[in-house]
Amino acid sequence: MTADFDDRKRQAAGWFRTLRDLIVAAFEALEDAHGTGTPGRFEVTPTTRADGGGGLMSVLRGGRVFEKVGVNVSEVHGVLGDRAQKAMAARGVPGMAEDPRFWASGISLVAHMVNPHCPAVHMNTRMFWTPHAWWFGGGADLNPCLEYPEDTAHFHAEMQRACDLHGAELYSKYKAWADEYFFIPHRNRARGVGGIFFDDRNSGDWEADFALTRDVGAAFLPAFAPLVERRIDTAWTEDDRETQLVHRGLYAEYNLVYDRGTKFGLETGHDANAVLMSLPPVAKWT
Repeated sequence: MTADFDDRKRQAAGWFRTLRDLIVAAFEALEDAHGTGTPGRFEVTPTTRADGGGGLMSVLRGGRVFEKVGVNVSEVHGVLGDRAQKAMAARGVPGMAEDPRFWASGISLVAHMVNPHCPAVHMNTRMFWTPHAWWFGGGADLNPCLEYPEDTAHFHAEMQRACDLHGAELYSKYKAWADEYFFIPHRNRARGVGGIFFDDRNSGDWEADFALTRDVGAAFLPAFAPLVERRIDTAWTEDDRETQLVHRGLYAEYNLVYDRGTKFGLETGHDANAVLMSLPPVAKWT
């Protein structure tokens, strides 16, 4: 399987980098088009993992539109530690005891907005490989502090459009998975208004699963950018800002306590700043 997948690994890593470049350019264009003062620009920093691989951490702070947004790509490899091996084995990944090598690549994005009427958002797609298995995962979810039902409907419609290209049953399945995954048990509530989520995607057809993953990633800008355009000039109050900061606390709690990607990144030795890029720049708790 190793030799057969070398080209597929390159294809997947190349796509995640292409998607990163498209999103970074689109977000900088939003910065140019809206607000006053100097438009924000991404600061790009190479990241490394001690046991192998690395990536790019791209973060824009203090912009006209984005208070903080990170768009990271990575391609890492090495040997899984004992805890990661046990976690993978518990998920049904075969061969962990015999050969715990791994390779993984993906894109991860989190945006926290200046205007409280603009929703925060998350998107991630990835491919994971071991000598005995491979799979894709990812999704996107919307996290408004001030919800507009029409914005929620638009975001979900674009996610459904991407899923429907690959099966009429996928959207409802992956929406339900997102509702379950992005739930905060200790608050007994969701962190946002959902989206889609999938993991361990291996239908046996790598090309088909990669196509689904690409389409989910490509749906992100059509799902999110129009919401920014729609809300960016809406006047907001200090009460709106307070609501935004408290809502960000939910996001921080979820990512630090429950998020699978955060746990995996920290446990496997990836750059901690890149792993924790998703945290908001400012948050409050009541």
